[in-house]
Amino acid sequence: MDTRPADHNAPLVGKVLDGRYRVDALIAAGGMSTVHRAVDLRLDRVVALKVMHPELATDAVFVERFIREAKSVARLDHPNVVGVFDQNADGASVYLVMEYVPGCTLRDVLRERGALSPRAALDILEPVLAGLGAAHRAGLVHRDMKPENVLIGDDGRVKVADFGLVRGVGTTSRSTGAVLGTVSYLAPEQISDEAVDERADVYACGIVLFEMLTGGKPHHGDSPAQVLYQHLNTDVPAPPASSPAS
Repeated sequence: MDTRPADHNAPLVGKVLDGRYRVDALIAAGGMSTVHRAVDLRLDRVVALKVMHPELATDAVFVERFIREAKSVARLDHPNVVGVFDQNADGASVYLVMEYVPGCTLRDVLRERGALSPRAALDILEPVLAGLGAAHRAGLVHRDMKPENVLIGDDGRVKVADFGLVRGVGTTSRSTGAVLGTVSYLAPEQISDEAVDERADVYACGIVLFEMLTGGKPHHGDSPAQVLYQHLNTDVPAPPASSPAS
């Protein structure tokens, strides 16, 4: 999810959803949803609202995926996973109420700093793996690990976010007939529509680690199809012996 806001999502700002959640600011926008900073007026606390795009709120498949995310993550209680507090709808606004993490994403860090030192990369990756490990022990696979879904709080805490494509271990995406996820981080079995387990998240984390250490992705192409082909048919290259951060 892009943390550089888009103006077309501003109309929610200033509204109160369900008579409880006052929307204060847009903080991120993605293909399926937007994320806003809000205040829970009942509990007097700052929260994050993940709001599905209105044009998708009439699609039963997307709504079911949204609700599945809420139920799945609400079962997790781990310091490295963004918590989910509530799920509801207010008119055309279908939304999740989540823990608010002031800070930035790993993508923001990579844009600003480029390649990271091995120590800095591990300081980020280790809590990510801890959060994913908790999800895996609960029988869940994230399926969309990427720098945009790694939050780094102002206090240094690292949390995994956006379980919007979460599924149980061993499931496929045959119900939609589509490849779900971000092409640069997809494991081969996700592309081939085979049964997916926690190893898909491990593969994606390996790609993220490569990007943190080198400042670039291991697979390149002029189209998403070319990148997918490389995931299926070529090994991930070893990072250069002297990476920019070494």
